[in-house]
Amino acid sequence: MVEFTLWDIVRNLLLALRWTVALSAIAFIGGGLVGGLLLTLRIGLGVRTRRVIALYVQLFQGTPLLMQLFLAYFGLALLGIEVSAWTAAALALTFYTSAYLVEIWRGCVEAVPRGQWEAARSLALSFGEQLRHVILPQAGRLAIAPTVGFLVQVIKGTALASVIGFVELTKAGSMISNASFKPFLVFGCVALLYFALCFPVSLFAQHLEGKVHGRPT
Repeated sequence: MVEFTLWDIVRNLLLALRWTVALSAIAFIGGGLVGGLLLTLRIGLGVRTRRVIALYVQLFQGTPLLMQLFLAYFGLALLGIEVSAWTAAALALTFYTSAYLVEIWRGCVEAVPRGQWEAARSLALSFGEQLRHVILPQAGRLAIAPTVGFLVQVIKGTALASVIGFVELTKAGSMISNASFKPFLVFGCVALLYFALCFPVSLFAQHLEGKVHGRPT
């Protein structure tokens, strides 16, 4: 049996942490791009498009992320599309993230007073100009805090990618635990690393929310 020191455990977990960070970044950025596109379509197009997007949101919000990961990895393989665990995890988390971000941002857009829309129309601005110059700057200010706060959920959600074999922090912890027979020590370190990632993001989100609402931070 290979003897694992605390430094060996931490060093290997830190190597795996890079993949957790990378997967979180891809899911968050990709989800933001997809969510932004869906938001624009939901605001600007007709009732049918809004219903389709609402169905998309309900589908990804109403089903477990674990099931979405299984479908992305094993379901695509059944259709003859071979994807790596990395690709499947990135796709599933991107769509999952987009479904939540589009709802967060829709709520922020709807929080902008209707008078702002009417004022923008009275200036003979096109729909795109109304969004770009009047609505989105105000909605964006409201959206920053909850968007940053949701990043914590994305980071924690990457742990589920371990079930399809993607070696991120949780999967690495499981492998090291099996090899070292020190589960309490290993998963204690895993928990601390997740906390080190998520806690500063949570504090930053609270700071931004305080600034938006004029509270001291």
